[in-house]
Amino acid sequence: MAKKEFKAESKRLLDIMINSIYSQKEVFLRELISNASDAIDKIYYKALTDDSLTFNKDDYYIKVKSDKENRTLTVSDTGIGMTKEELEEHLGTIAKSGSLAFKQEHEVKDGHDIIGQFGVGFYAAFMVADVVTVITKAHGSDQAYKWESAGADGYTIEPCQKDHVGTDIMLKLKENTDDENYDEYLDVHRLRSIIKSYSDFIRYPIKMDVTVNKPKEDGENEFEEVQEEQTVNSMVPIWRKNKNELTKEDYEAFYAEKRYGFDKPLAHIHTSVDGAVRYHAILYIPENMPFNYYSKEFEKGLELYSNGVLIMEKCPDLLPDHFSFVKGMVDSEDLSLNISREMLQHDRQLKLIAKNISKKIKNELKNLLKHDREKYESFYQSFGRQLKFGVYNDFGANKDVLKDLLMFYSSKEKKLVTLDEYVSRMPEDQKYIYYASGDSYDRIEKLPQTELVSEKGYEILYFTEDIDEFAIKMLAKYEEKEFKSVSSGDLGIEEDKDQNNTDADEHQYKELFGEMKSILADKVKNVRASKRLKTHSVCLAADGEVTIEMEKILNAMPDNQHVKADKVLEINTNHDVFKTLQDAFENDKDKFKLYTSLLYNQALLIEGLPIDDPVEFTNDICKVMA
Repeated sequence: MAKKEFKAESKRLLDIMINSIYSQKEVFLRELISNASDAIDKIYYKALTDDSLTFNKDDYYIKVKSDKENRTLTVSDTGIGMTKEELEEHLGTIAKSGSLAFKQEHEVKDGHDIIGQFGVGFYAAFMVADVVTVITKAHGSDQAYKWESAGADGYTIEPCQKDHVGTDIMLKLKENTDDENYDEYLDVHRLRSIIKSYSDFIRYPIKMDVTVNKPKEDGENEFEEVQEEQTVNSMVPIWRKNKNELTKEDYEAFYAEKRYGFDKPLAHIHTSVDGAVRYHAILYIPENMPFNYYSKEFEKGLELYSNGVLIMEKCPDLLPDHFSFVKGMVDSEDLSLNISREMLQHDRQLKLIAKNISKKIKNELKNLLKHDREKYESFYQSFGRQLKFGVYNDFGANKDVLKDLLMFYSSKEKKLVTLDEYVSRMPEDQKYIYYASGDSYDRIEKLPQTELVSEKGYEILYFTEDIDEFAIKMLAKYEEKEFKSVSSGDLGIEEDKDQNNTDADEHQYKELFGEMKSILADKVKNVRASKRLKTHSVCLAADGEVTIEMEKILNAMPDNQHVKADKVLEINTNHDVFKTLQDAFENDKDKFKLYTSLLYNQALLIEGLPIDDPVEFTNDICKVMA
């Protein structure tokens, strides 16, 4: 029996495929099972046009059997089989797809799509096997054939005996090495796990012989180990069932079974689309944040299936970063896959699916916000930060998508409110959406800068997360209302008489403020009379885009670039302390310098900023007390 060589370039392609294309060796079993499913599908399609052939689904199955003693693994099917010519054509030429040719010839359109279209999946067997043997008998043929190969050197084909139509693929597994344990592909539990992961929703039964404990017929409370054939795959995926047939418990059970999380999902989305692109999807919004969510170890992505066969455990391209918390799966027949089925081509179909999924997620979140506020707030406590990052990232490209999902703590409502709710309550004379930043709600409540805004009766949004102000700066406006920090130089609410009084103070105390500015040097951009302070003596304001809170956040980062806000020291000229300051300016320059330093450090402490020299500060306090 002469050995035949693979056709041109096949040797090199086989070597590349075995060593480079597949990221995990275990996918060889997925490929062989998918091919077996194709073979049964072909019988089904022939039965549609051949009156002499009846298709009884109970007669068709796939079997996986391991033989530890002989180190063989066999995948068998009761499908259409192959003739000698088909063995030559499909197994003698790598990347020649019999499934694709069959699909084109029979114009498969009824939803039972043929899985394999590239013709390389079979050769994944050589990742784990030294020798691959195929014994097959084609439908309508009396003769069976054996194809055998030890890899790129070539293959042999010879007649053999086989009782039934179908194909058996037997792998003689490689010996273990220091790096690879091939014995795992002989272990029934490991094989079952691989099948459940990749091929659980193949539409035909995948059977295995498993060892089970059963009571002895003649022994009381005694058990014996027996071999029992079991179907290990689910076959009918939940996403292909009618939504009316499924309960909340069914979706929660699927969530737990797929190990999407240890919590229960707050909400689920079950969608089936049959348009420009066909797909099914089940998406979950988790209740709790994964422990590694905000770390480099976290991987976003949905499970991706093609006709029920798992292609990728996490497909990141299906989710935008701002919805990276979503768990679930997508099953599509239309995606263009590369030859290993493990990588997606970045095509129009994928982008369409991703765009539709993003819309579905946003609509579900808006629905939660509107109809189940408690659930939404629970979600927001876990993932609101990610939505804010989404507003800030990519130069605000997604801000219009996310702005209605944002919530912030309200000074008036004493709870989280949306921007829409804030704007709907704004008095007619209010020009801006006011916010204040700080470490906590209690600390913000006590900030001197909030006095004037609160006195006007305006609501203030409290920002306590480092991303808050950056997101709002990117958003810039909501419903044509600009955002304004209570620490900004111009609040836009000072009355004319207050403005006139402040201007008069500026002129009257020009020399005093100039001297304070000189003492503080480059620590502040300016010193001026305050328009906002009512009961407090001093505060810091910021001129420019960088606020004091932003300075704190940026300088706390590992790549500290020493960003500085343009700080302005504001003095309450109606406070008793100012009278003391005036007296010192006129009569005691040393005391004036001391008071200036104390007021500046007091303003720093109010803002939660570090004092340059704490020892000097305590000494200054001692001087005042003495």
